[in-house]
Parts: sequence; structure tokens; C-alpha cells
Amino acid sequence: MTYLPVALTIAGTDPSGGAGIMADLKSFQARDVYGMAVVTSLVAQNTRGVQLIEHVSNQMLEAQLDSVFSDIKPQAVKTGMLATTEIMEIIQPYLKKLDCPYVLDPVMVATSGDTLIDSSARDYLKTNLLPLATIITPNLPEAEEIVGFSIHDPEDMQRAGRLILKEFGPQSVVIKGGHLEGGAKDFLFTKEEQFVWESPRIQTCHTHGTGCTFAAVITAELAKGRSLYQAVDKAKAFITKAIQDAPQLGHGSGPVNHTTFKD
Repeated sequence: MTYLPVALTIAGTDPSGGAGIMADLKSFQARDVYGMAVVTSLVAQNTRGVQLIEHVSNQMLEAQLDSVFSDIKPQAVKTGMLATTEIMEIIQPYLKKLDCPYVLDPVMVATSGDTLIDSSARDYLKTNLLPLATIITPNLPEAEEIVGFSIHDPEDMQRAGRLILKEFGPQSVVIKGGHLEGGAKDFLFTKEEQFVWESPRIQTCHTHGTGCTFAAVITAELAKGRSLYQAVDKAKAFITKAIQDAPQLGHGSGPVNHTTFKD
């Protein structure tokens, strides 16, 4: 009998395939994990931006969640685009019952700059979902939104990471420093430890879906039973290679390559 770890993503769509649940499922597959997906919002988007968003009905969202959790048990769960308070209120009871790692990607703005979440939902996310997370994966703008101050350098990143752990209650946080000048520096903060990854900046516009992919690989690795450090370390290596070998698609911020990383 073949065993596959199982990971679930709860997020929005991307018909161009670079972000959202499409990127998540590709990432799960690339890491030899069986992927499942619950759709929160239908997003008409491509490498140039977001054209239209429609949220699934409350009934459909709840039905999808029931379909998954009543049948196939995930070993890790990721949430991405949760655009409204109403969506989060439906999902939160399912997250509270989890007995597996929960990866929260606090998706707020698309790579193109388009807003993906309303202001009341941001408050609900911080108050009601962050405390449930095993790890959250904000980029710098998202971390700034959570902590309420600007992040200009690695010292600010460290202050933000410690504040998020103390004030909002996730078990850990990885803050991605891709928006800083210079090399890419990412910090992982847990209650006991702090780790940092440094890599040269890759000069490219092909970064569509990088946040989704990074968080999805962490989810896949946690589903396999890896430690937080091991999961983030693998995700960092995966996304670096995926950006380096981006397939040069689209007329805007192109997608990354989910097939290129090998252990």
C-alpha cells in the first residue's frame, strides 16, 4: 500500500496558474504530498493584475469544508486568501478543531498591488486566526499591517517578529525580507529560537505566486512530519530555485517554476 501525506489549502483561485490554490496544489505535488483544496473566492487574475473577484456562497464554502473533513484527514492545513470576515467566521471553527499543523499565509495584497482583503477582515484575521496558527508567513507589507509600524531593516524585522509572537499568539512566524534593499533575508521566530536565511537577490519580475508557493511548501513539509526549521529551510531552497528558473510567461509579473527544485 502506498502512503502519501495529505495537505489541504483553503484559498482563492488563479486561472493563470501562478498563485492561489493552483500554486498550492503544484507545490504539494512537487513535494510528494497529496493535495486538497477548498475554494474561498474565484479570482480573475493574471500576471498583470486582478480583474474581478467573486466569493463563493457561505453554503458552498461550508459544504466544501464538510466534504473534506468528513472524509480525508489532512496532516497539515494552509489558508491563503480569506477576503472577508464572513469567510473567516465560517472557516474558524474548523481551524479550532485541527490536530495538525496550520500554516497561515496572511494574504492581503496581490503581487500586482491589488488589494485582496477588506479592512474589517484584517482585524478579524489578527484577533481570531493568528492565535490558531502553527506558523504565519507574512512578507514585509503584511508584517507591517499586523504590527502597525514600518519595517526598514533586519532589526525592524526582528522587532516585528517578537511582537507578533507576543501580541497575536501564533506558535511561530517567518517574515520574508524580499521587499528590503540588498540580499533576501528571512527570519523564523519561535517562542524559544530565532533563525535567519540569507541569499543573493535575484533580479527578476517573475515573482507571481511566490508567497503562496513558499507557504505551501512549508505546509507540505509539515504534513510529512518535518520540524518548523526543516520546513522553512526546504521552502526557502524551493522558492529560490523556482524564481531562478521562472518560465518567462505572461506580460507582467510572471509565475515561478514549480517543477525545477530537486532534493
